[in-house]
Amino acid sequence: MTVRIVLADDQPLIRAGLRMVIAATPDLEIVGEAGTGTEAVRIVRELRPDVVVMDIRMPGMDGIEATRMITSNASAPRVLILTTFDDDNNVYAALRAGASGFLVKDMALDDILAATRVVAAGDALIAPSVTRRLIEEFANRPAAAAPPQRLDAITEREREVLTLVGRGLSNSEVAAELFIGHATAKTHVARLLTKLDARDRVQLVIIAYRAGLVSSSP
Repeated sequence: MTVRIVLADDQPLIRAGLRMVIAATPDLEIVGEAGTGTEAVRIVRELRPDVVVMDIRMPGMDGIEATRMITSNASAPRVLILTTFDDDNNVYAALRAGASGFLVKDMALDDILAATRVVAAGDALIAPSVTRRLIEEFANRPAAAAPPQRLDAITEREREVLTLVGRGLSNSEVAAELFIGHATAKTHVARLLTKLDARDRVQLVIIAYRAGLVSSSP
């Protein structure tokens, strides 16, 4: 199955680098490119890709507003924010807007491709050493504060899975930690998404932090 991608970045060199690598990657395909947020929204509506790799800072409509507009649709593609990591506030805003994760521009191209596959599959967060810190801060900021998510509806096993997801573990790592099959771990995560009305794993991580299942201590 080929993952269909739209690249939204105002830097032609960034798009060219990804385009060159993806051209030699059988399971990934760039179906459209945009240099502004407005173009990205239009192209996504026309082409209906699986993943949008979205820059934050673009002329006119920025990537955060474009992400908000794209993810407002129930059948929206998953959005990966592409950032230079120079302003955490932009990342928090992007997560609130509906982004499923983010990439750092100095990552190796192969890592970006792998992260795109992971997010397209709805699986683990990318770059745990970075995303976990950002999401932790996002979840605990006063501006993002909300009453703790009620966990009465989930089972004890699902609580264990939620705790591990909150620590940034993938489905495979959750399975190994709990001595269960990969398919079983995936099923537990799917049930958590439904029971907690979470859009994706980013929101599950935030719920785990807000519920006190994951400590903010190192």
